[in-house]
Amino acid sequence: MAILCLGVLLIPLAAGLDFSYHPTKNNPSFTHLYSIGKSVEGRDLLVLFLGRFPTHHTTGIPEFKYIANMHGDETVGRELLLHLIDFLVTSYKCDPAITRLVNSTRIHIMPSMNPDGFEATKVPDCYYSEGRFNMNGEDLNRNFPDVFNENNVTFQPETIAVMNWIKKESFVLSANLHGGALVASYTFDNGNSATGSLQGYSQSLDDDVFVHLAKTYSLNHATMHRGNECGYKQSFPDGITNGYTWYRLKGKNGQVSRPKGATCCPCLPSRFWNQTTADHKLKPKESDNLSCPTGVKGQVLDENRTPIPGAIVEAKGRRHVCPYRTNRHGEYYLLLLPGSYVLNATAPGCESVLTTLQVPNGLENFSALKYDFLLPGASSRAGPASCPAKPLYQDNQHTSTARKPTLSFLGLMTVLYTTFT
Repeated sequence: MAILCLGVLLIPLAAGLDFSYHPTKNNPSFTHLYSIGKSVEGRDLLVLFLGRFPTHHTTGIPEFKYIANMHGDETVGRELLLHLIDFLVTSYKCDPAITRLVNSTRIHIMPSMNPDGFEATKVPDCYYSEGRFNMNGEDLNRNFPDVFNENNVTFQPETIAVMNWIKKESFVLSANLHGGALVASYTFDNGNSATGSLQGYSQSLDDDVFVHLAKTYSLNHATMHRGNECGYKQSFPDGITNGYTWYRLKGKNGQVSRPKGATCCPCLPSRFWNQTTADHKLKPKESDNLSCPTGVKGQVLDENRTPIPGAIVEAKGRRHVCPYRTNRHGEYYLLLLPGSYVLNATAPGCESVLTTLQVPNGLENFSALKYDFLLPGASSRAGPASCPAKPLYQDNQHTSTARKPTLSFLGLMTVLYTTFT
């Protein structure tokens, strides 16, 4: 899923930005400012949307989100996203690559998940500032359900708002900007023996994709790829790390995402901003590298071509305990690097369907393979099923909720190279 120039923060050298700098009234054709909820002190959790369809999901166009400032004293990510907003808005219809990006992706940007903490951060400090936690004194980065262990915490207003947001939108990928280290960290942050954590590395079934995503960011950053720019911090080969290898963390947002440490110091004085934004700009002559891996997208349909919600589409060898299920539009998205894959689609009331697809390298034109599955006999009235609330990954269990496939090849194939970010 060619995920964006957002894979490498393209940021102009701008200053004095404010979130109200981009009100919808200025660019109503491709921006929409909305709130997903309130903080403890009642501040709006604001999100700026950018895309061709500002107020509603459109079939075939994936959703992407960026979040920053989860820790209120980690202000660098917040400022970087404000600069990114400015860059995308001012480049749209001027820069061909950015125009294609905005037209082919629904981009949601939340500069601050912890606005109360940000307001409480009065004095910049490289180690700890008063506003790190929310106003209930809770660490929002440890306040989500955990897929490996029970996380006995009281979910905070900010966390609940983000969880409801995730349920509402069909996000394909996301990223979370932190501060205090210069590294691109990837899934998993917690683990058990089933994910290899006994060896100090908690590996997801899509490890190849996440490593590629992390390297895409790191290698395009001015210094992150060196892996040791913070001096007193540990070194990170190629500027990336598996989250568990770095340190174990329970209760982090488990959605498909890749957190990044944007700077060694989480709260930089303003005099360092020119250099910081320059470091996060795309390297010269790399303007074609605006997307990360491609993959496969499409719909699961019944014999009347009615979308089937709640269907499962998986790649062989990547059977997740809680697999991606199609939304009410019957859509699925699989993050896959170029190569040959066997896809398995299953839905209530019918046998599974297998098909083999060759995923191309579609980076040059923001494209990916589109493949629609036809499942005769499947019910289009079933709603998307939710994953269990309790921990999902148990030791030595990698079974999927999908049925065993039959050797039936009833896929309805539409081999199109369509915009896929």
